[in-house]
Amino acid sequence: MYELKNNINGKGKEYDDYDGKLLFEGEYLNGEKNGKGKEYYDNGNLKFEGEYLKDLKWNGKGYNPNNNIVYELKDGKGLFKEYYNNGELIFEGEYLNGKINGKGKEYHKYGILLFEGVYLNGESNGKGKEYSENGKLLFEGEYLYGYKLQGKYYINEKLEYEGGYLYDNKYNGKGYDENGNITYEIINGNGKVKEYWNNGKLLFEGEYLNGKRNGKGKEYNDGKLVFEGEYLNGKRKRKRDRKRFG
Repeated sequence: MYELKNNINGKGKEYDDYDGKLLFEGEYLNGEKNGKGKEYYDNGNLKFEGEYLKDLKWNGKGYNPNNNIVYELKDGKGLFKEYYNNGELIFEGEYLNGKINGKGKEYHKYGILLFEGVYLNGESNGKGKEYSENGKLLFEGEYLYGYKLQGKYYINEKLEYEGGYLYDNKYNGKGYDENGNITYEIINGNGKVKEYWNNGKLLFEGEYLNGKRNGKGKEYNDGKLVFEGEYLNGKRKRKRDRKRFG
């Protein structure tokens, strides 16, 4: 985490709140990185060196944790890469106007691909695919401003749901069992639905209204029932304590 740097103008430094390591040193304007600056990895090696514009990397060179130059930005444009402190890639893709714009890929810290697709101002927007931490396809379809819009969702590489989404919630579509049989249908966010963990185990089964859990439902963890009752706007509905008299 960064220290708060409200309304700083001129030169300054940022340190990690937990271990005190230097994260950034450079110029600020109205509390934002603006001008020359340097970012650092946990091992003290350079992460980026160049110029910033309103907190955005604008002109300069980026390094991996081994201190090798891996990208260069000019006027907020270029091919961008970001790394975990262990040296594995976090992201690689196109950079435009100081943000991730265009095609890109995101990775788990152990090098496994988690997402590939199109970005707009740093958010998934357009066609893309999501993968589990063991590399299996989870979703393929369309995104809008970082949310699933339309597509197919898979469990253990078998189709589990196909249709539309609203803010990542199933909204108009059909659900399938492992044999390809239709098991439920949701229309305009309403219907009986099943949700699953990425490992294929049941997470929730119950009623949806307006794209959220509403009504009766059951919730599971690792195959064990952990809640059975009513939901309201996606959350478990609490029973009011009855007053005792006498």
